[in-house]
Amino acid sequence: MNDILAQVSAEKASTEEFFKHIHAHPELAFEESGTAKYIAEKLRAWGYEVVEGIGKTGVVARMKVGDGKASIGLRADTDALPVEEAADLDYKSTVPGKSHMCGHDAHAAMLLGAAEYLAKNKNFNGTLNLVFQPAEEIMGGAVAMLKDGLLEKFPMDRIFGMHNMPSLPTGVLYLTEGPIMAAVDNWEIVLTGKGSHGSMPEKSIDPVVAGSALVMALQTIVSRNVAPMDAAVVSVGAFLAGDAGNVIPQTATLRMSTRTRKPETRLMVLDKIRSITKAIAEAYNVTYEINEGQPGAVLVNEPEQTRECVRISQEVFGEESVVCPGPTFMGSEDFAFFAQKIPGTYVFIGNGDTPMVHHPEYVFDINNLPRGVAYWVAIAQNFLK
Repeated sequence: MNDILAQVSAEKASTEEFFKHIHAHPELAFEESGTAKYIAEKLRAWGYEVVEGIGKTGVVARMKVGDGKASIGLRADTDALPVEEAADLDYKSTVPGKSHMCGHDAHAAMLLGAAEYLAKNKNFNGTLNLVFQPAEEIMGGAVAMLKDGLLEKFPMDRIFGMHNMPSLPTGVLYLTEGPIMAAVDNWEIVLTGKGSHGSMPEKSIDPVVAGSALVMALQTIVSRNVAPMDAAVVSVGAFLAGDAGNVIPQTATLRMSTRTRKPETRLMVLDKIRSITKAIAEAYNVTYEINEGQPGAVLVNEPEQTRECVRISQEVFGEESVVCPGPTFMGSEDFAFFAQKIPGTYVFIGNGDTPMVHHPEYVFDINNLPRGVAYWVAIAQNFLK
């Protein structure tokens, strides 16, 4: 088993080619048509059954080998960010204002590298499904693929995901049983009052004052309702109201992000947002509307499956390169929606001392490519024996 890394490292040129091409041609959420076409063409050339358009711009490939009954899914995300790339690379983004500053290009390339290796060697027994998912950055792609019948069209017993992580030693794998990433709920609250001239506030119902009071009140949710041993975040990231200093506006809009690590904490926090908004609106005589976005989900690694992934990883990379339990994060991942349906395991691979993902100077460590490929190959061979 431990010769897998050596084998894929010897053939790393094609994986680097995949990575550099996708990196240079970034596409935002649900716009990944060029990326999808590129991925699909590669997979068809290697003999996979390929279906495009699942979840708008998602690609799914299937290959069955032998008489094995097991069926697994390996998932990578494909979308980029609306961020101007700062690093001066020879494969730098060719699209102004868009770039792969989260490493989804690398995730897709590593899965393509594994797909090529497994198609050539066919050293597994069962059904392998490769899921190239769009729109992870807006938490929409996984839900869209599920709504399009992903698991009905491509039945899977279990699914696996991977993400690079700056600040962790390069190439080291981190696996943790149970909850590892928070649920995110992105909401918008619109407060409507009565506009007026700035010199006559008595003739207004000021939504700015009401909104300011609401922002402050929302900060008590975590500080006074969430136990210190638990974790939650309530952040108002946008407060939109008015255009001129001498005009009291008619409306104020608050856009917020809430992150929670336990389902029961999530329900409590969201209920508090509703009740506090209602109370503030009544106190300041404004009306309100809460636009609730896609319901969030905590990413939970299935324990037994994750322990098996630890064992497999240790065989391939050595015990010193595998950490369990690893860190958990308040960031969110829509892989969580897959893991709600079937057992899932999500692994982090360290990207070294680089700027964090989403930073304009973030750079994926290209030395991680063979390690990611080797992980996918080992997972497929072990769970499809």
